[in-house]
Amino acid sequence: MFLINGLLFGTWASRVPAFVARFDLDPGVLGQLLLCLAAGAILSFSRAGRFSDETGAARATRLVAVGYVLSLPLLTLAPGVVWFAGALLVFGAFHGSMDVVMNAWAAEVERAAGRPIMSSVHAMWSLGAGLGAGSGWMAVHAGVAPGGHFLLVAAVAAVLGVMAGRVRWVSGRVQRSGAGFALPPRALLAVGLLAMCSSVGEGAMADWSAVFLHDVMGATEARAALGYFTYSAAMVAARLVVDRVVLRLGPVRTARICGALAAAGVLLLVTGAGLAVGLAGFALLGLGYSALVPLAFSRAANDPEVAPGRALAGVATLGYGGSVLGPVAIGSVAQATSLAGAFGLIGALALAVVVLAGALRARV
Repeated sequence: MFLINGLLFGTWASRVPAFVARFDLDPGVLGQLLLCLAAGAILSFSRAGRFSDETGAARATRLVAVGYVLSLPLLTLAPGVVWFAGALLVFGAFHGSMDVVMNAWAAEVERAAGRPIMSSVHAMWSLGAGLGAGSGWMAVHAGVAPGGHFLLVAAVAAVLGVMAGRVRWVSGRVQRSGAGFALPPRALLAVGLLAMCSSVGEGAMADWSAVFLHDVMGATEARAALGYFTYSAAMVAARLVVDRVVLRLGPVRTARICGALAAAGVLLLVTGAGLAVGLAGFALLGLGYSALVPLAFSRAANDPEVAPGRALAGVATLGYGGSVLGPVAIGSVAQATSLAGAFGLIGALALAVVVLAGALRARV
């Protein structure tokens, strides 16, 4: 299910330029449309949390996945910008809902396994997003329009969903979970803030890594694209093994190490020079951010006092809000100071993770 979620989102992201050309969008309008997607996700969190608690996380994931698969080709049917905005709102809502319910299911599997697995399943999301982006590259070079491309990917995702849906798993239910507006309860506020600190940096990597290498470190446009690739590759590799680190060191120490690695990556970027140093900095950032959101979600879903769906919805709201606001904040600070100074903000938030990591300690 994590693979499916990443596949669908990566496919959409890979074809954004096609929609820009189709609707003749300027950067300002595109930004507003992307906010529709983000708004759909954020508004869905509380309802998804309640749905997961009252229906069971496994069944909720299967049902939400159906809507998410169908919402991808829906994007290509919009006849105009207003309809496209509505389609993005729906797509974002299903994307955000699935994010909550599949993490709740993963937390159940983690408890049953008796060992950490959350980072590993998040690695599958990253893999799926990479495959989706790759499918976009192939579709563009083959001359396949978004309509046919999205239908094909949706069909593949549907087959994968049927295979995953056949896995027998019965989730517990919480009647009247009370999942209101999705802000973390007081017991999980620090966990949500940790997720936000990480997500601000993660969101900034997608939009500003190439710009940083080009404008600050003098890389060519082609080589500047290696920044996000290096960051993503380091994150996927780390997520495949970091569960073993959590098992050995515990979530608190692991998070503190990850925060320190991310801060060290920023330090390399703002004080070093040359492409090799820049790529090393982005690799450290990928390693640092790899475990933080999975650890936050695992801690939220296992809180002894808050229903899993409600807890995940609250933490996801702050986390997703950070990924949306992060690129905007970096741009604002860069305009007021410099891009290197703006990246210093990311470093400060990474150090804040070291302070907040104690919130990941399991409560009984």
